Amino acid sequence: MKLSNCGPLLKDPSYKRRCFCNLISAAALLCIISFVGSAFVTIDIKEKISAWGAANSMQTNQTNSKAKLNLQIAQSNLCKSQCNPAGSEPLPKGIITKTSNFEMQPLWDSPERKKISARRAANSVQTNQTNSKAKLNLQTTQSNLCKSQCKPAGSELLPKGIISQTSNFEMQPLWGSPETKGKTKPSKSLLAIPVGRKQKRVVSQIVEKFPSNNFTIMLFHYDGVVDEWSDLQWSDSALHISAINQTKWWFAKRFLHPDIVAEYNYIFLWDEDLEVENFHPLRYLSIIQREGLEISQPALDTAKSEVHYGITARRRKGDVHRRMYKFRGSGRCYKNSTAPPCTGWVEMMAPVFSRAAWRCTWHMIQNDLIHAWGLDMKLGYCAQGDRSKKVGVVDREYIVHKGISSLGGFDENKQNMDSPSGASQTKPSNFKKVVHHRSSTLKDRYAVRKQSYFELDLFRKRWQKAVTEDKCWIDPYPELSKNSTQ
Repeated sequence: MKLSNCGPLLKDPSYKRRCFCNLISAAALLCIISFVGSAFVTIDIKEKISAWGAANSMQTNQTNSKAKLNLQIAQSNLCKSQCNPAGSEPLPKGIITKTSNFEMQPLWDSPERKKISARRAANSVQTNQTNSKAKLNLQTTQSNLCKSQCKPAGSELLPKGIISQTSNFEMQPLWGSPETKGKTKPSKSLLAIPVGRKQKRVVSQIVEKFPSNNFTIMLFHYDGVVDEWSDLQWSDSALHISAINQTKWWFAKRFLHPDIVAEYNYIFLWDEDLEVENFHPLRYLSIIQREGLEISQPALDTAKSEVHYGITARRRKGDVHRRMYKFRGSGRCYKNSTAPPCTGWVEMMAPVFSRAAWRCTWHMIQNDLIHAWGLDMKLGYCAQGDRSKKVGVVDREYIVHKGISSLGGFDENKQNMDSPSGASQTKPSNFKKVVHHRSSTLKDRYAVRKQSYFELDLFRKRWQKAVTEDKCWIDPYPELSKNSTQ
């Protein structure tokens, strides 16, 4: 069509209306297309923004996770580099006492000196922490190989192969051929007893039960009298250590260091007032080895013994028991009870420790708490496993506990061991002096008991402080730590 022919169409009114409508329709269509397109673009932008946010959040979470992991690794490495004494790993760091001394401790103390003792103990803990930090800083400058060696403190200047970390109490001849000295010795255990001359007969009966080929004997003379024991046949082969008015645990902390007794399979740390007519040491060892007991004690004959806790009472069926049941009164024990003294517990008058259990226990004995009250409730931590299985009382081999008070005075009615009834049969000629002595004795015994309770409270506080401060230590029995009465 030629352009000259389009003139009349543009002048036609109906054609103009159709063109106008078509333009409106086209404009509306363009608007709709623009609106829908912008909506899709907006959704796409939002999706991209959301994806970017999720990616950033994921990246942030990954960064935080890496930071936490790095923190855990750093803490783990720090815990590994602490280099605790061998055997003390089951204990919180603050309760570990690595050193001791030969300073004698009073059996009781005045309130003022008790406060001084507590302050010294707190300063000692702080000093140990400072020393540990200094050692840690020193270790960070060494190679990883050197870090892992963990040599005994003070031996760093020596080549590892020349270091002799352990010893024993075996006596050595002044001369002899190298072949004789190099012979393999039979494995032995150690019997250590605090003794006084008034219990000489009973102690001799105990020692004679332990074969000399299988046991080394060590006597702690708390009354200072040693010469009066020389008439006993076994006396020259025993080790005698004397310190006036010191307890079994004072002696044990100072003379039974784990490195010194490392060659002994078991440590018998017994009181002197025990009768052993029905006890046979070798059969006892056979039972605890078969049962896997790391900490144990012989059961008590209830007809003749002073029994303080039901778990120590002998049962007539079976060789061993590991828990007690008590359904009435205070301190009840049920089948599902998990805390001492219901299970995982022995009394401190006749404990027997494996080598590994003693290494741990020695580190828990506090240098200044010589009565060791409260220690029995924590022995399960040193059982080298589940205390409900590794701690037990042996019924097959049992003893009699006479319950004689020795330190801090003597009970005259119980003390006269030469009389069959255990009491004096005649009125002494110096009766007034005896009455005065007995009154003084009761006062001393009260002072000892008071000091024991003070030490119990102090030990509990130290334990709780150690648990709180040691971030590397995980409590296998957390329910016990929460119970302040234990």
